[in-house]
Amino acid sequence: MREYRIAAIPGDGIGQEVVPAGLEVLRALEAREAGFRLHVETLPWGSDYYRRHGRFMPADGLELLRRFDAIYFGAVGDSEIPDHVTLWGLRLPICQGLDQYANVRPARLLPGIKSPLAGRGPEEIDWVIVRENSEGEYAGTGGRVHRGLPLEVATEVAVFTRAGVERILRFAFGLARGRSRRKLTVVTKSNAQRHGMVLWDEVAAEVARDFPDVSWDKELVDAMTTRMVLKPQTIDVVVATNLHADILSDLAAALAGSLGIAPTANLDPARRSPSMFEPIHGSAFDIAGKGIANPIASFWTAAMMLEHLGEKDAAARLMAAIERVTADPANHTPDLGGSATTRRVTEAVCDALRGANL
Repeated sequence: MREYRIAAIPGDGIGQEVVPAGLEVLRALEAREAGFRLHVETLPWGSDYYRRHGRFMPADGLELLRRFDAIYFGAVGDSEIPDHVTLWGLRLPICQGLDQYANVRPARLLPGIKSPLAGRGPEEIDWVIVRENSEGEYAGTGGRVHRGLPLEVATEVAVFTRAGVERILRFAFGLARGRSRRKLTVVTKSNAQRHGMVLWDEVAAEVARDFPDVSWDKELVDAMTTRMVLKPQTIDVVVATNLHADILSDLAAALAGSLGIAPTANLDPARRSPSMFEPIHGSAFDIAGKGIANPIASFWTAAMMLEHLGEKDAAARLMAAIERVTADPANHTPDLGGSATTRRVTEAVCDALRGANL
């Protein structure tokens, strides 16, 4: 029996709804699959923990996480705490501290879901956004001086290292090589940002020589937004900086139907540390507690976690159940134009997993 230790961190807002829903689905899948077991420990880290302890996780939180095989994360964010405090209190310290440098965000049209792009189908929107997850615009370098004075200065320094750029590009080329179209688009802003972005362009050209079977092109980030809307069929795998891919992946999720269905994997490809899996929608505290959060992103995220753990058959079975459920408009939550609840969608996926013909 293959056994895995999972750290579940529901966090804030709808994370406290969709992570338990995801764990319920995983238990239904586990009952169907005979080869593995998940041992889940739920960690109460997040904004409520911060209110009690003055920090979002224990001082030895990273060392605690290293004992697990994977991390299943909900969201962090609270209407009463500034976003830069919550983000730098939990998610970013985990990603950077465990060197989860490859952020992978699939975006494709699931059955039954329509894109806001008229006339576009699943064969045209089937992308993977690869986001550099350890440095760049979110490196945390900078500061403020002369606070409150007319000459106050704030700096936010984007840090790009050759090692960091090369490893994410190699990861992205390798991922593209494993897909049927074998196509990669490298997104920068090197016409205006003439140091870090030019380094990206140069390293991309160098790395591309080791992947002659992958066709690749370059695009400026502003042009990429229009290409995603007007020429979605020309896109396969996209790689970009921390900030650029963060923005592009939100656009990709919206074009695929909703932020509520979009998953994320924060990977340490070297597997020296556990990787973290989370839906991209954030805490969404405007709908928290209403029972209408779309749990599909957390289910898809769970499938990515299973695949990373080596349970590919189980991951495929879960994705098949997800697609069967989304194909029925009666299972669409309000973000998809329907009226289904979190509970209904969760039960539908569990029922699909229990079905004999899945």
